[in-house]
Amino acid sequence: MADDLFKALADGTRRTILDELTEKSGQTLFEICARLSMKHGLGISRQAVSQHLAVLEAAGLVEARREGRYKFHDLNVAPLRHITERWLDPRTSEPDKDPS
Repeated sequence: MADDLFKALADGTRRTILDELTEKSGQTLFEICARLSMKHGLGISRQAVSQHLAVLEAAGLVEARREGRYKFHDLNVAPLRHITERWLDPRTSEPDKDPS
């Protein structure tokens, strides 16, 4: 699961999609495409955005839900929490500091 997460986060476009879902969760593919184009100047196709969303879904960072004929995409930060907890010292909830 961590490999899928790091693969998903490695791409700048996918990070931008996550930024947009952080700002407004529950967007359709059309809304995401429009925001990427208008706000970020990204001229990528709906198919490309759909493929990016599929990678984010596989990593657990995006959850999709259908309502009628619409598919809404929501941000899921739980996988990020699992990764950060992996390297935090459980006694202090902060990363270990180098004693030197």
